[in-house]
Amino acid sequence: MSTPEQEPAVRTERVGATLVVTLNRPRARNAVDSDVATRVADALEAADADRDVRCVVLTGAGDKAFSAGADLKALGRGEHPLAPGREHYGFAGFVRHPISTPVIAAVNGPALGGGTELVLASDLAVAADTATFGLPEISRGIFAAAGGVLRLPEQLPRKVAMRLILTGEPMSAEDALRWGLVNDVVPAAEVLPAALRLAEKVAGNAPLAVQASKRLALGMVDGDLPHEAAAWERNDAEIAAVGKSADAMEGIVAFLEGRAPTWTAG
Repeated sequence: MSTPEQEPAVRTERVGATLVVTLNRPRARNAVDSDVATRVADALEAADADRDVRCVVLTGAGDKAFSAGADLKALGRGEHPLAPGREHYGFAGFVRHPISTPVIAAVNGPALGGGTELVLASDLAVAADTATFGLPEISRGIFAAAGGVLRLPEQLPRKVAMRLILTGEPMSAEDALRWGLVNDVVPAAEVLPAALRLAEKVAGNAPLAVQASKRLALGMVDGDLPHEAAAWERNDAEIAAVGKSADAMEGIVAFLEGRAPTWTAG
């Protein structure tokens, strides 16, 4: 029997016409490092190339978290949550490189920071009643630069989105359902089954029509979203500047040392 250390950081499993992709670092609250990003990118590309895969379900292992976002310990070592050689795919090998195959997030627990950004990048979402959503990066000296700040105001009412963006406070699953961030909220034990049922409904439709519909609805061209290009350029410039600040380093160091940060606006 394999130990948690021997298991891959991302598991894949076919269930009918659906590929289930599971972030498999439960001890790290399914935080994303470069290995996870590479494996997610590989899984999504394989799904999109397989005509028998009609839908993808993205979920997390265990019951503690869907994903805590970027692995801050890895960031502290200078490792980014990107797929080497495919950095333009964005966080977790996914958020800036959508696939034609529909993706459903099965949010089995807290989805904070990059976890929320994975949900924003997905087409549909089913959440456990224990799930929470939020962008706590701002309390660590940076901001949600993997689509959180860009996409929340598109997918939520502006004032609701701005509260999440500017306070870093989490949103409950019930509020996420109320404001349309997720499609359904179910008991924790029912998250994956509910997501698979939804995937089965998607997979029951004509696959070429489904994929074309997704591309048109999102404005996709060759795995890219051209209408977001200018916003991503501004996003990248802002995070590059903020990332060089003393406050950004203080946020990571304070996290690693388990203390409150001391901001200097420098």
